[in-house]
Amino acid sequence: MTALLWFRRDLRLADHPALDAAVRAHEQVIPVFCFDDRLLAGRHASGPRTQFLLESLHDLDRGLRDRGARLVVRRQRPEEGLVELAREAGADEVYFSRDMTPFARSRGKSVHGALEAAGIAERAFPGLTVADDVTGVRTKSGGGPYSVFSPFYKRWLDLPRRAVLAAPDEMSMPSGFTGKGRGSIPSLEELGLRQEVTDPQPGGETEAAARLAWFLDGPVHEYADLHDVPGVDGTSKLSAYLHFGCLSPRAIEAALAKGGGGNEVGGSEGAAAFHRQLCWRDFYHHVQYHYPETARTEFQERYRGGRLAWVTDEGRLSAWQQGKTGYPLVDAAMRQLLREGWMHNRARLLAGSFLTKHLGIDWREGENWFMRMLLDGDQANNNGNWQWIASVGVDPQPVFRRLYNPALHQKRYDPDGKYVCEYVPELRGVPEKYLTEPWTMPEAVQREAGCVIGKDYPKPIVDLPAAREAALARYADAAG
Repeated sequence: MTALLWFRRDLRLADHPALDAAVRAHEQVIPVFCFDDRLLAGRHASGPRTQFLLESLHDLDRGLRDRGARLVVRRQRPEEGLVELAREAGADEVYFSRDMTPFARSRGKSVHGALEAAGIAERAFPGLTVADDVTGVRTKSGGGPYSVFSPFYKRWLDLPRRAVLAAPDEMSMPSGFTGKGRGSIPSLEELGLRQEVTDPQPGGETEAAARLAWFLDGPVHEYADLHDVPGVDGTSKLSAYLHFGCLSPRAIEAALAKGGGGNEVGGSEGAAAFHRQLCWRDFYHHVQYHYPETARTEFQERYRGGRLAWVTDEGRLSAWQQGKTGYPLVDAAMRQLLREGWMHNRARLLAGSFLTKHLGIDWREGENWFMRMLLDGDQANNNGNWQWIASVGVDPQPVFRRLYNPALHQKRYDPDGKYVCEYVPELRGVPEKYLTEPWTMPEAVQREAGCVIGKDYPKPIVDLPAAREAALARYADAAG
């Protein structure tokens, strides 16, 4: 008996329910990945993220090879490639992990139709979220989906958890697919994309496991205190690994619990705080599943259809993208993105607030730029976070609550300027008392610091008080 295991956003061997079930039920299993141009060249095409994907696939192939198998690669849509491969190998079942994004569901229908027509059975399994069925959670009052995080979180804590699965010790697959017949993983250039990030994290389950071990060995215990401090390496930086499934979110939860019950986290306040962040990830997948229209439009109907008067300003948008706004913490955040393909979460919130509130630019512009540059660019999470900070999404709060002042944020979260000076080197000679607002330096101090405003570092592209008032008025007009 032979089955196909269709890898998508689950590029790992440990705690992989679909893989575990396939190996247990079949004598031979063919692991396969399909390069789909609809994703590679779609509206969220990304060279940096695709390079991370390629590295993850190479690591996956090495892990499979150690177990007697190899990764089969097809440059086809899966509804075509899976059927052809199944017929060629005599496979009668296809195993895969469920995905919840609008694109994944649409493509899944096409795959289902093609497999059904060919007489090939499907076997779908959990594995992309902590709780197996985050889409099935319903409010206790009305029985509908959740749109506010806190009550979802309380319910999520009580959801059942499955046991964590070990990676298979060995695998067997037909010999005809271990050599040239398996295809090859293409290069980024062969896919028509280019790397735009200078110092990205490496992809793959091996690197993911190492980063998780480092995080659990110390930083997690200070996470509650340090996760908002961008100048300290105190966050997990596991988001890209989670996006591609190089790590199992359920396995991370179990590791946080240190052997305790599946949904009970012990050990430290930091572990509990990080556990809550895993729930945010499940929450946004829940929201996008039930409200697929939010992939392109605002969750809150009062802001849809052009009611919110966004500003079109290509110059300011470009300054924001390149980290040249004249506001040090915003610029540091955007330059970290350009360097690493990743940005500290507190910096993401500030950068998003500045774009949508102070510059008045459509949140979709920010979403698109992040999806282009981020290694962890995730449809559900990136979209949910952009709508959250733009005050048009779920979990609503008054607009002023998420209208952040960059200078005050810097004083609170980067008081010594460590983060700013790391990513904005032209400010390294600026005295600390001027670092949050370098434009206030006297001319003599600017010359002494080697940072003349308007020459070495840009003047602020917007006046904060005026921009704040304009933002509040813009949202008030839209809400009626």
